[in-house]
Amino acid sequence: MVKLSAVQLCSVPDVNANLDAIEQQLQSLEIAQQHLVVVPECCLFFGARDVDQLTLAQETVANDSLRLGLAKLAQKYRVHLVGGTIPTLTEQGDKFTNSSCVFSPEGEQLGRYDKIHLFDVHVQDNEKHYFESKYTQAGKSVEVVKTPFANVGLSVCYDLRFPELYRQLRSRGADIITVPSAFTRVTGKAHWQTLLRARAIENQVFIVAANQEGIHKNGRETWGHSMIISPWGEVLSSLETGTGVATAEYSSEELVKVRESIPVSEHNQFKTELMSYE
Repeated sequence: MVKLSAVQLCSVPDVNANLDAIEQQLQSLEIAQQHLVVVPECCLFFGARDVDQLTLAQETVANDSLRLGLAKLAQKYRVHLVGGTIPTLTEQGDKFTNSSCVFSPEGEQLGRYDKIHLFDVHVQDNEKHYFESKYTQAGKSVEVVKTPFANVGLSVCYDLRFPELYRQLRSRGADIITVPSAFTRVTGKAHWQTLLRARAIENQVFIVAANQEGIHKNGRETWGHSMIISPWGEVLSSLETGTGVATAEYSSEELVKVRESIPVSEHNQFKTELMSYE
């Protein structure tokens, strides 16, 4: 049996507190032979100023404590863990990448995706204006990670609005696409589930979307509604509010059935070259 879990958090600007919160949710999981667990964007530090993420990246670059903290949890609970995102310092040291790292049940890093699309927008909420690119450097490559049970495509939050990325992930063999997020309450209420279902349906993949939820220390409000969606677009499991876990079973048989019944990939007349952003 293969299980998929989306962990919903209300993360704070305290790394150790967030590691404890993630571990608490991992402890609640039912044991499965194979288990893919996704935690939200900014899972280890959220609710402070954006510049504080850069400071954290600078302070932890030497000991690699953020990445290692997540790796240890994957190893301890024997799961494939998509570690939401953590700030990873760039070579220049003046910015960070918003990095989603995937760990094996042995604690080995299997892959890393740096968020490509940065959230520089106006939203009618407490924050009003988001300028992610001020301290964040955009990623340059599309990433699919191979696991024993499926190929896992990686995306993050605002990426959800760019179907071209998801088509690239599908073209590279993705069976499951993960969406760790910190979707705002305003945009989440309007678009979150609609976009997630669309990405699942048009690419015929399982979607595992783990979102932040609540009112954070800096007043930012996130939408929650973490969910798992089938290749047919069905919401298999969801958690609207609070912290907790949405879990569903992964079925390779269902994946094949959907793709064979409506062979979208073969019928697509707008074939594109596999893109590299490097």
